[in-house]
Amino acid sequence: SAPHSESHVVGRVPGVPCPQPTMTMLSHLLKDHQAKQNECKKLRPKRREAITPATCLTEVLVDHLNVGVAQANRSQRKLDNKVKTLQIQAAQSAKRTGQWLGMVENFNQVQIRDVQNWAQKIELDMCTITTMLKYIYKGQWQSAPS
Repeated sequence: SAPHSESHVVGRVPGVPCPQPTMTMLSHLLKDHQAKQNECKKLRPKRREAITPATCLTEVLVDHLNVGVAQANRSQRKLDNKVKTLQIQAAQSAKRTGQWLGMVENFNQVQIRDVQNWAQKIELDMCTITTMLKYIYKGQWQSAPS
Protein backbone atom coordinates (compact mmCIF):
# COMPACT_ATOMS: atom_id res chain seq x y z
CA SER A 1 0.00 0.00 0.00
CA ALA A 2 1.12 3.51 -0.77
CA PRO A 3 2.17 5.86 2.00
CA HIS A 4 -0.56 8.36 1.08
CA SER A 5 -3.46 5.93 1.24
CA GLU A 6 -6.41 6.59 3.52
CA SER A 7 -5.46 3.83 5.99
CA HIS A 8 -2.18 5.54 6.89
CA VAL A 9 -3.69 8.93 7.79
CA VAL A 10 -3.59 9.55 11.53
CA GLY A 11 -7.05 10.07 13.06
CA ARG A 12 -8.87 8.61 10.08
CA VAL A 13 -11.21 5.72 10.31
CA PRO A 14 -10.33 3.04 7.73
CA GLY A 15 -12.95 2.60 5.03
CA VAL A 16 -14.46 6.09 5.46
CA PRO A 17 -13.57 8.34 2.55
CA CYS A 18 -11.95 11.71 3.28
CA PRO A 19 -14.24 14.50 2.08
CA GLN A 20 -12.70 16.85 -0.41
CA PRO A 21 -13.04 20.57 0.42
CA THR A 22 -15.27 22.28 -1.98
CA MET A 23 -15.22 25.88 -3.07
CA THR A 24 -18.41 26.59 -1.14
CA MET A 25 -16.87 25.32 2.09
CA LEU A 26 -13.78 27.46 1.57
CA SER A 27 -15.80 30.53 0.71
CA HIS A 28 -17.97 29.91 3.79
CA LEU A 29 -14.86 29.69 6.00
CA LEU A 30 -13.51 32.87 4.41
CA LYS A 31 -16.79 34.71 5.02
CA ASP A 32 -16.82 33.58 8.67
CA HIS A 33 -13.26 34.74 9.09
CA GLN A 34 -14.00 38.11 7.49
CA ALA A 35 -17.12 38.52 9.66
CA LYS A 36 -15.06 37.90 12.79
CA GLN A 37 -12.42 40.34 11.59
CA ASN A 38 -15.11 42.99 11.01
CA GLU A 39 -16.49 42.40 14.53
CA CYS A 40 -12.99 42.86 15.92
CA LYS A 41 -12.59 46.09 13.92
CA LYS A 42 -15.91 47.37 15.28
CA LEU A 43 -14.88 46.54 18.85
CA ARG A 44 -11.49 48.28 18.62
CA PRO A 45 -12.86 51.82 19.16
CA LYS A 46 -14.96 50.58 22.07
CA ARG A 47 -11.90 48.92 23.55
CA ARG A 48 -9.98 52.14 23.15
CA GLU A 49 -12.85 54.01 24.78
CA ALA A 50 -12.79 51.55 27.69
CA ILE A 51 -8.99 51.59 27.99
CA THR A 52 -8.79 55.37 28.37
CA PRO A 53 -11.01 55.62 31.51
CA ALA A 54 -9.46 52.45 32.91
CA THR A 55 -6.01 53.97 32.45
CA CYS A 56 -7.15 57.22 34.08
CA LEU A 57 -8.68 55.31 36.98
CA THR A 58 -5.49 53.30 37.40
CA GLU A 59 -3.40 56.49 37.41
CA VAL A 60 -5.68 58.12 39.98
CA LEU A 61 -5.55 55.02 42.20
CA VAL A 62 -1.77 54.79 41.92
CA ASP A 63 -1.43 58.52 42.70
CA HIS A 64 -3.71 58.11 45.71
CA LEU A 65 -1.70 55.13 46.92
CA ASN A 66 1.55 57.02 46.36
CA VAL A 67 0.25 59.91 48.48
CA GLY A 68 -0.63 57.45 51.24
CA VAL A 69 2.74 55.74 51.00
CA ALA A 70 4.56 59.09 51.02
CA GLN A 71 2.58 60.18 54.08
CA ALA A 72 3.32 56.87 55.80
CA ASN A 73 7.03 57.32 55.02
CA ARG A 74 6.98 60.87 56.45
CA SER A 75 5.22 59.63 59.57
CA GLN A 76 7.76 56.81 59.92
CA ARG A 77 10.65 59.27 59.63
CA LYS A 78 9.05 61.52 62.27
CA LEU A 79 8.58 58.54 64.57
CA ASP A 80 12.17 57.42 64.00
CA ASN A 81 13.43 60.92 64.84
CA LYS A 82 11.28 61.05 67.99
CA VAL A 83 12.53 57.62 69.04
CA LYS A 84 16.14 58.76 68.58
CA THR A 85 15.44 61.93 70.57
CA LEU A 86 13.77 59.97 73.36
CA GLN A 87 16.66 57.49 73.45
CA ILE A 88 19.15 60.34 73.80
CA GLN A 89 17.03 62.00 76.50
CA ALA A 90 16.61 58.71 78.35
CA ALA A 91 20.37 58.12 78.26
CA GLN A 92 21.00 61.66 79.53
CA SER A 93 18.42 61.22 82.30
CA ALA A 94 19.96 57.90 83.30
CA LYS A 95 23.40 59.53 83.44
CA ARG A 96 22.09 62.45 85.55
CA THR A 97 20.23 60.04 87.83
CA GLY A 98 23.43 58.06 88.31
CA GLN A 99 25.31 61.25 89.14
CA TRP A 100 22.63 62.29 91.64
CA LEU A 101 22.66 58.87 93.25
CA GLY A 102 26.44 59.06 93.55
CA MET A 103 26.25 62.51 95.12
CA VAL A 104 23.54 61.45 97.58
CA GLU A 105 25.48 58.31 98.48
CA ASN A 106 28.65 60.36 99.08
CA PHE A 107 26.70 62.91 101.10
CA ASN A 108 25.09 60.14 103.15
CA GLN A 109 28.46 58.51 103.80
CA VAL A 110 29.90 61.83 104.99
CA GLN A 111 26.84 62.53 107.15
CA ILE A 112 26.89 59.03 108.61
CA ARG A 113 30.59 59.37 109.50
CA ASP A 114 29.91 62.79 111.07
CA VAL A 115 26.99 61.38 113.09
CA GLN A 116 29.08 58.37 114.14
CA ASN A 117 31.93 60.63 115.25
CA TRP A 118 29.50 62.88 117.11
CA ALA A 119 27.84 59.88 118.78
CA GLN A 120 31.23 58.47 119.82
CA LYS A 121 32.26 61.83 121.33
CA ILE A 122 28.94 62.10 123.19
CA GLU A 123 29.34 58.52 124.43
CA LEU A 124 32.90 59.23 125.59
CA ASP A 125 31.73 62.42 127.30
CA MET A 126 28.87 60.52 128.99
CA CYS A 127 31.28 57.83 130.19
CA THR A 128 33.59 60.51 131.57
CA ILE A 129 30.69 62.26 133.32
CA THR A 130 29.41 58.95 134.69
CA THR A 131 32.83 58.02 136.01
CA MET A 132 33.23 61.43 137.69
CA LEU A 133 29.80 61.22 139.25
CA LYS A 134 30.66 57.76 140.60
CA TYR A 135 33.87 59.08 142.14
CA ILE A 136 32.09 62.07 143.60
CA TYR A 137 29.32 59.90 144.97
CA LYS A 138 31.79 57.40 146.43
CA GLY A 139 33.83 60.21 147.90
CA GLN A 140 30.81 61.75 149.57
CA TRP A 141 29.66 58.38 150.80
CA GLN A 142 32.99 57.57 152.28
CA SER A 143 33.51 60.97 153.81
CA ALA A 144 30.02 61.06 155.31
CA PRO A 145 29.89 60.61 159.14
CA SER A 146 28.92 57.19 160.18
